[in-house]
Amino acid sequence: MLLVKQELLGSLAAELEKLSPGSGDKAVFESPKVAAHGDFACTAAMQLAKPLKQNPRQLAQTLRSALLASPPYVRWVESVDIAGPGFLNIRLKPQAKQQIVKEVLLAGASFGSQPATGKRIMVEFVSANPTGPLHVGHGRQAALGDAICNLYQTQGWSVCREFYYNDAGVQIATLATSTQLRAKGFKPGDPEWPEAAYNGEYIADVARDFLAGKTVHADDREFTASGQVDDLDGMRLFAVAYLRHEQDLDLKAFGLAFDNYFLESSLYTSGKVDAVVQKLRDAGKTYEHDDALWLRSTDYGDDKDRVMRKGDGSYTYFVPDVAYHISKWERGFVKAVNIQGTDHHGTIARVRAGLQAAGVGIAPGYPDYVLHTMVRVMRGGQEVKISKRAGSYVTLRDLIEWTSKDAVRFFLLSRKPDTEYVFDVDLALAQNNDNPVYYVQYAHARICSVLASWGGDVGTLTDADLSCLNSAQAQALMLQLARYPDMLREASADFAPHDVTFYLRELAASYHSYYDAERILVDDVLVRQARLALVAATAQVLHNGLAVLGVSAPRKM
Repeated sequence: MLLVKQELLGSLAAELEKLSPGSGDKAVFESPKVAAHGDFACTAAMQLAKPLKQNPRQLAQTLRSALLASPPYVRWVESVDIAGPGFLNIRLKPQAKQQIVKEVLLAGASFGSQPATGKRIMVEFVSANPTGPLHVGHGRQAALGDAICNLYQTQGWSVCREFYYNDAGVQIATLATSTQLRAKGFKPGDPEWPEAAYNGEYIADVARDFLAGKTVHADDREFTASGQVDDLDGMRLFAVAYLRHEQDLDLKAFGLAFDNYFLESSLYTSGKVDAVVQKLRDAGKTYEHDDALWLRSTDYGDDKDRVMRKGDGSYTYFVPDVAYHISKWERGFVKAVNIQGTDHHGTIARVRAGLQAAGVGIAPGYPDYVLHTMVRVMRGGQEVKISKRAGSYVTLRDLIEWTSKDAVRFFLLSRKPDTEYVFDVDLALAQNNDNPVYYVQYAHARICSVLASWGGDVGTLTDADLSCLNSAQAQALMLQLARYPDMLREASADFAPHDVTFYLRELAASYHSYYDAERILVDDVLVRQARLALVAATAQVLHNGLAVLGVSAPRKM
């Protein structure tokens, strides 16, 4: 059906060019708001009516007549109706829709994916400071980032997943101090315990292992503890490595691996921060005021100029961000996406202003940002706010252990990123149709059960005669399958993995409706093979879509 659609769009573009040269780009199909109106809708006549100074409905009639006379429409289209002020509603013949079944079965896991483009994109996400376990907000970020990477991979992009973390600064100093206090026998609530210290039980674990002289291994480092309670610098390095290892375990439990880890400290040690400040000064984009160095960020749309270097000589946090994004650009990433919490909204304008002011050839609007809200967790009808291990928040590992990786990923992706989300643990454990991930996975498992009962080779189904697939439920299911590639393209462009979850639920609903309407393993061989081909194609698309989300497609449940 994808080839059918391309042929129909080609004819539409040709006829639009005849009506108005240069109008071929208006050859676009939409989905009718009411399914009964047809399979495709076209608004080109209404778009061209004003520039051509014609009545839109009359123009639609002219276009309709031309289309119905073209070979692709003769072959694949049952009817073209005019509605309202000039809509064209196109209804396909059953054999046009049936083509999608063979296309899915032949493409397999690559169905919906585009050829490699050679373009490179970096997606930076999670980027948690190594000061504690990952919380559920990091989990939402991890799910979003990984799914967006997968979406871009389906569109032919070369994707790099990067984790950026602050391995210096006040928070790391607080981590070292908190660990040292625990090593000395103090605990939260003691008079000696600072208000700013980290209170979670994990700090006691770090202190105990440091005193024992243990070695910790993380993806990007390892460190052996001296065991000396007064070795604050060694304690800092050990604690960072320890918590990097803990975060690695969290990410592994989530089924997530990064391609690269980038240290904020490297921007200073390599001289990149000083270099970008000098570049901005040389370009005349800075000025001194009140013992501080300011960036003229208002020249680039910011609401006020921003301090770059404070009176004490230290840089504000957006300065290394500018150096970091210049590094991304220099590494060849023509597109960069940052997944961050909504509290980072204020950094967008100043980072982009700094990049433009630096004059290194970066396009305006670089990088893209996807901002997400935090997550509330409900369990047993009550909000859960504290994890004993973390001391002040629910961890990602808590959520995975209470439910499953699949449930956490699917649930955290089931709403737009900027929408408040309540994670219902009880719903995630429910084995019924109210649980969206169960509903979708059950559809896949149900098909696998049918195929197992049949016992044949799915590869032979590509030769099935599909002409009997003409019931309303079969036609609706095939139309859903045909939507998948366009859905992926649009979800990628909009950074919208939630669209994938919506689509999968709709596809599962179409399958369940079809299964309830028609028995698949019937005695008639031709009918049985056709229906098996349809459900096998459905299982493949369910599998492909779940893979984009990082969710498994179980064969049994």
